[in-house]
Amino acid sequence: MMGIRIFLILAAVLLVAVFLEIYRETHSFRVTRYTVNSGKMKGFGDEIRILFFSDLHNMEYGKHNERLFRAAARENPDLILIGGDMLVGKPDVSYDPALKFVQRLTELCPVFYANGNHEQRMKEEPWKYSFSYESYREQLIRKGTVFLENESREITIRGKKLVVSGLELPLVSYVKFRKDRISGSTVSESLGFTPPQQNPDREAYYILLAHNPTYMDAYKEWGADLILSGHLHGGIARIPGIGGVITPQVFLFPKYSGEMTVEGDRTIIVSKGLGTHTVNIRFMNMPELVSVRIHG
Repeated sequence: MMGIRIFLILAAVLLVAVFLEIYRETHSFRVTRYTVNSGKMKGFGDEIRILFFSDLHNMEYGKHNERLFRAAARENPDLILIGGDMLVGKPDVSYDPALKFVQRLTELCPVFYANGNHEQRMKEEPWKYSFSYESYREQLIRKGTVFLENESREITIRGKKLVVSGLELPLVSYVKFRKDRISGSTVSESLGFTPPQQNPDREAYYILLAHNPTYMDAYKEWGADLILSGHLHGGIARIPGIGGVITPQVFLFPKYSGEMTVEGDRTIIVSKGLGTHTVNIRFMNMPELVSVRIHG
């Protein structure tokens, strides 16, 4: 009887500890810093500082996201890249928290924005969302945000040319229990842009914003130097040495879920994201703002 009582007490303590950890992880964030080395940066004599935001889902860290903004400002970025899902794509949910925060980010440096599935559903089904996507987009553009909707944009930072492409996948590419057939040529056709390895400008540094890492093989085939993704929220829970547990499309143990991976000349960074929606759980999976330093 005493053994059962001790077991129940320990189980209760463990359960409380788990709930407290989930609460902590859904109400705080950290800055994850990665250093990327590239032969294209040799002789540059400096570093390029990029902040990558993904999957905020209207989360607010302090009033008007003051804590998150201050963390971003401390990184002194040259460029801010957004990988989508800054808002929550539901008819009864305001996009105002995301709007005000992204507008403020333009005070720090240029901001490039590629859509995730939440923006995409608002865009593809405008009648369902009272045509709010166009309003959201136009208000951000007026404040200086550059939207990359299957588009590419060049930017020169202290004499170094970067080419940033934003891949926009249709909603069908996010359906549960399904994986579309997407190849590098699909990426080229969507972007209307020559794969980097075939581009005559070999010295430019190519970055691809592609929200869903499920199709990473296609992104790698296309050939960007740096691929930035999110969407998976780190796999909801993470197991040390293994990674994320489950994806929104209900695939288990995804290969890329919240880390930096170097494969040949390609660097892949998947953000664990900054917020949650629907399943408001994180365990051993702290939300993160990703800070990237690119060196030679």
